[in-house]
Amino acid sequence: MTETGQRLETVRIVNDVDRLAWVMARAGQEPEVVLEATYGWYWAVDALAGLGASVHLAHPLGVKAFEYRRVKNDERDAGDLADLLRMGRLVEAWIAPPAVRQLRELVRHRAKLVALRSHCKAEIHAVLAKCGVQVSMTDLFGAAGTDLLNRVELPGVYRGRIDSLRRLMDILGFEIDVFAGLVRGRLAADPGYVALQAIPGIGPTLAAVFVAEIGNVHRFAGPDKLACWCGLTPKHHESDTHVHRGAITKQGSRLVRWAAVESVQILPKSSAVGAFRDRIATKRGHNIAVVAAARKQIGHVYYALRDHYVRALHHQQHPKACAA
Repeated sequence: MTETGQRLETVRIVNDVDRLAWVMARAGQEPEVVLEATYGWYWAVDALAGLGASVHLAHPLGVKAFEYRRVKNDERDAGDLADLLRMGRLVEAWIAPPAVRQLRELVRHRAKLVALRSHCKAEIHAVLAKCGVQVSMTDLFGAAGTDLLNRVELPGVYRGRIDSLRRLMDILGFEIDVFAGLVRGRLAADPGYVALQAIPGIGPTLAAVFVAEIGNVHRFAGPDKLACWCGLTPKHHESDTHVHRGAITKQGSRLVRWAAVESVQILPKSSAVGAFRDRIATKRGHNIAVVAAARKQIGHVYYALRDHYVRALHHQQHPKACAA
């Protein structure tokens, strides 16, 4: 399509780099290309960039209007994306560089392994409940719980299922440790990763989530923009003089939102964010207070990644200022 909207060619491209290169050879020097953020888009972005194209990734929320057309097909979608791009109205998603994408793969895979292990734990609880076994301890997988699982007498099928789940948990635990080690090895010298762990409530695991998922923090103008991207800000609907603010949007990275909430859950009252959480809880309830505290925590995360130091958490003078 030309800059004036004239269509030059429409062609279907299979998922093949050589076929893509053959089509792109007719697009001229440094063409502007828009790509939908569909399943497995990494290879296409890298191939297009290698062919000299300026690649734009359409944000999924920005192209939802396509779903309400009477006729929806790939050709219409491609034409509309090209029109949005040439008119400067395309809602774009950030294309993370390959190094960030690789780090995300490690962090996200570890998170999925932990979720699988948690599912196995829930299954063991369910099997014991079916057999009428009372679990008196708070942690079934601690020392006392392990002793109970070893000595409890269960019918053959149920015993076999629990033993299978425990073996799977051992395997998953090993894989979780492997990927946690790989992440730590990649981030050991990262100043943002180190600075994040100085924030109360954030350890190596949560710090890795923030570094991998947020990526280049300088693409956000301030902490409020980062909190909005994380989906921790309320919905805002305004028409004329009527304004309605609802629950948080929950858009953006689900993993970052989980990490922010997790980091403030058990903070002591002596910490600034913990005191803020408890003060809100007395007025608005626990859940609203935790979300508000998570939003405040995201502000600290922003400055840790941007400046590698969070002045709001330190009463003493900045060490660089002392040195000066």
